[in-house]
Amino acid sequence: ASATMSGMNKKLVLKFAKGFRGRAKNCIRVARNRVEKSLQHAYVGRKLKKRVNRTAWIAQINAGAMQYGVPYNSVIHGLNKNGIQLNRKMLAELAENEPFSFEAVIAHIKDTVSTSKKPSVLKDVGYSGMALGNLPPDIPEKEKIRLPEDRTIYSL
Repeated sequence: ASATMSGMNKKLVLKFAKGFRGRAKNCIRVARNRVEKSLQHAYVGRKLKKRVNRTAWIAQINAGAMQYGVPYNSVIHGLNKNGIQLNRKMLAELAENEPFSFEAVIAHIKDTVSTSKKPSVLKDVGYSGMALGNLPPDIPEKEKIRLPEDRTIYSL
């Protein structure tokens, strides 16, 4: 047992081992090892939870911002540039529960951040995405690229 577990008396170890299966719940030798490992897992889990939540917040912000044609990285850049101190958790909350407030933030950001990149061929022909069940448009012949074996790909 490590230094952490040596300070823990038998009663406390067995209290932590409550609900474990087999001898791990009542045999002190087995319980001590299982409790130590469970505490290690709990520590790692607390760190992972932060990572997973941040990923979810970023996905929510990106989804909300893309409705207004602004990618996530431009949102964060615009916030920093304008000195708006909203963290990702609050931005995700706004995107999900307060769409008008989120739209106001995005409108403020849009003025300072240029989101103009190379226009997409699909946008040029009026394709706005599959989200609302739109079907892809007919792409003009000049935009098609011919490959051997007559496989066609589209330039974006």
